[in-house]
Amino acid sequence: MRGVEQIPWAYDAICGALEWSGLGRWRRWLAGGARGRTLDLGCGTGRNLPLLPAGVRAVGVDPCAQTLARARRRSPGALLVRARAEALPFRDGAFDTVVSGFVLCSVSDPAASLGEVRRVLAPGGALRLLEHVRSARPAWARLQDWIQPAWTAVSGGCHPNRETGRAVERAGFSIEGEGRRASESVLRFQARPPEGG
Repeated sequence: MRGVEQIPWAYDAICGALEWSGLGRWRRWLAGGARGRTLDLGCGTGRNLPLLPAGVRAVGVDPCAQTLARARRRSPGALLVRARAEALPFRDGAFDTVVSGFVLCSVSDPAASLGEVRRVLAPGGALRLLEHVRSARPAWARLQDWIQPAWTAVSGGCHPNRETGRAVERAGFSIEGEGRRASESVLRFQARPPEGG
């Protein structure tokens, strides 16, 4: 479904405004903790790629050709691959870090996507996440439920009311306390898969 997320100039304008208003420091945290071979899952227009630390070997993956073209302009040296989060074309254990910014709210199958993330992470690897989530406040959560169908249609797939933290735990990851932050409807954290799997 085509929406704002698949219109690179519109997506960049919205992200730029949000980052200027404070979300930028959370995005810098997201990218800044990457180590080694790093997968930027759902890299979109490539906003994370220039923020990755020196020495990181990055691969960006996104299903939308138009956003990948914008990512190419933003980060000319990056390896970019067109693929879906639910079916990553990489070998098991290929990455030390997976960064994901506002992706699991938009994938069609969060459980399958997280299963793929777990598969491509090397032992001891980390998932770093910045995500829309369902609010802990009941009134705000009801509002998210009410706007979700229209929001999803306009955005091109975003579900602002997903319980992504719980989905990550159900996929077998352990969420670390350090670096975890939450606002009304945005959450950031680092998680690790279980030892040996």
